[in-house]
Amino acid sequence: MERLISQDFQSEDEFIEDSIRPLSFQQYIGQDKIKQNLQVFIEAAKLRHETLDHVLLYGPPGLGKTTLAAIIANQLNSELRTTSGPAIERPGDLAAILSMLEPGDVLFIDEIHRLSKSVEEVLYTAMEDFCIDVVIGKGPTARNVRVDLPPFTLIGATTRAGLLSSPLRDRFGVHARLEYNEDEALQQIVQRTASVFQIAIDHRAAYEIARRSRGTPRVANRLLRRVRDFAQVEGHKLISLELTTKALQLLNIDMRGLDLIDHKIMLNMIEKFRGGPVGIETIAASVGEEVHTIEEVYEPYLIQIGMIQRTPRGRVVTPLAYQHFEIEVPES
Repeated sequence: MERLISQDFQSEDEFIEDSIRPLSFQQYIGQDKIKQNLQVFIEAAKLRHETLDHVLLYGPPGLGKTTLAAIIANQLNSELRTTSGPAIERPGDLAAILSMLEPGDVLFIDEIHRLSKSVEEVLYTAMEDFCIDVVIGKGPTARNVRVDLPPFTLIGATTRAGLLSSPLRDRFGVHARLEYNEDEALQQIVQRTASVFQIAIDHRAAYEIARRSRGTPRVANRLLRRVRDFAQVEGHKLISLELTTKALQLLNIDMRGLDLIDHKIMLNMIEKFRGGPVGIETIAASVGEEVHTIEEVYEPYLIQIGMIQRTPRGRVVTPLAYQHFEIEVPES
């Protein structure tokens, strides 16, 4: 079952995200420093009548990397071609995509860290020299033919920048790390989405959704859709703070954006293991989840907000977690 507060893309997000996606930097809320820098780079490229340097967007999922890519293409008055790392299985797949580009086009590769080594090597010459080497024939008669490409801008997006090889990372002229949003920015995002959906929302209700959204616009928009469901079924024309609090309570999303499984992990550590240190295998067994699911899905956010710490001896619950559950910290 998909988590309501998961930052990862879910099938129901596709149509909604396309319908509310901003088209300009003015409409895009948050990531102000990145926006300012990109606007300067785009304007400079236009003044020189050149293509924009290749751009690498990286950071946690759900923060708007795909949206930024669309805005960059829009600001450049260019066509956006979209693909993803897993979809490009062989060098021939990449060659086919690149050969279809027009001068000035923007090619967006999501999950670029998942490109295979052989595909990456074709991409190097495409990014640097705007050409690709194609092998024609087989065996002793095989020969290399160099095919020229029109100038283009590659935008790569990844949630795992550390998995990119150095040669690929170094070929990007612009590096932009997207950070988690502040609650105030998320409140504006919720209000903007509500206006696109033509729903009236109280500003306090928008803030309540924002602060439970884990700093992530995707989660904020998803929570707004669920709260809207409650409002429509109960016949409310305005999403009030009272309705929002009630809906999020029924959805088991607490004040810090934690759900039942987050609670289960921490309460198990507190009640059964005196707050730790506890091995990750033990935590996984006690809550009935896989080790890699705990490490990759649940743990990062709990560490980020300071509820859990990693130590050489295992995971430890912090005083902040005790405070969150209103439990007294045991004496050591």
